[in-house]
Amino acid sequence: MVWRPDVPFNELPTLPPAGVDLEPRAVLKATVEARAALATLAQAARLLPNPHVLIHAVTLLEAQASSEIENIVTTADELFRHAGTDGGDHATKEALRYRRALYAGADSIRQRPLSALTAVRVCSELQGRDVEVRAVPGTRIANPTTREVIYAPPEGADVIREKLTAWERFVHAEDDVDPLVRMAVAHYQFEAIHPFHDGNGRTGRVINILMLIEAGLLDEPILYLSRSIIARKNDYYRLLRAVTAEGSWIEWILYMLEVVHESAESTLRKIASIRACHDDLASRAREATAGGRDAQFIDVLFEQPYCRIGTVVDRCGVSRQTASTWLRALVAAGVLSDIRAGREVLFVNHEFLDVLTRPE
Repeated sequence: MVWRPDVPFNELPTLPPAGVDLEPRAVLKATVEARAALATLAQAARLLPNPHVLIHAVTLLEAQASSEIENIVTTADELFRHAGTDGGDHATKEALRYRRALYAGADSIRQRPLSALTAVRVCSELQGRDVEVRAVPGTRIANPTTREVIYAPPEGADVIREKLTAWERFVHAEDDVDPLVRMAVAHYQFEAIHPFHDGNGRTGRVINILMLIEAGLLDEPILYLSRSIIARKNDYYRLLRAVTAEGSWIEWILYMLEVVHESAESTLRKIASIRACHDDLASRAREATAGGRDAQFIDVLFEQPYCRIGTVVDRCGVSRQTASTWLRALVAAGVLSDIRAGREVLFVNHEFLDVLTRPE
């Protein structure tokens, strides 16, 4: 069979690829290094005083970066400002849907194994509507500059469902393939199937995290993968295509293992920065206001960098006047700043926001 980029790839081979050793020495070495970095990250996350701080922050940053890969560009500042609300511009709302999709996927695999139905649920959350696999022919992926067709995914709803069923079997195969290698191979296959009209890249990147959770390599969706992909986005698309055109599996797998390794180490540095910021701010808050001795209050300030009076009222069980007094005391001490957003005032943990948004 000769692959042609302009012809629907209904003959996309099933996994594992025939005649390919997926774990030569170079892959085994990279796998060991990536798994060690992941294990260190998972342990560090467990030792955080409030793990939800990291989960909330990293999922928002992952949402921003994964959306940016698809040219849905928003800022981390906008995401944190509008998290938990229905506000923000179109790009911000798209990115926030990515975070909801990540949470929905993580919740789904705690109830039943990862499957094509998980992918449908994730993509539906991303799109903000119910989606099904593609039924209408004519989908083509083109170079955004030249408009040259570079890939035509399989066509026909029955063909696509058959490919997804085979993909599921590989995801849950009882063999000796390392979970990280399996994730890399399964990610290529999902993108090659391209089962939905839109959102395939973002859905596939959510599935990567879900596979690591299901394999026991992560407890929560705390790995910030998409930033490393953005740093080498051209390689990401080039290597995906090289698997299709040339069967270049090993170079693709090594790329994905390096992305995991880099992301784990970067997220680990982010944890260290968050802990240092948390300890410093908590100390200064205790000196500035009685609320600084309330652990729930400090947690609220670190679950996201933009805080509302109503959130403190709900979480700490205090009156609105007390919540306002605590927050304004921290503004006076230079710990927080305040900005007006419509009818309400947002209190900004600007030092924490800086920690979250700076490169590690």
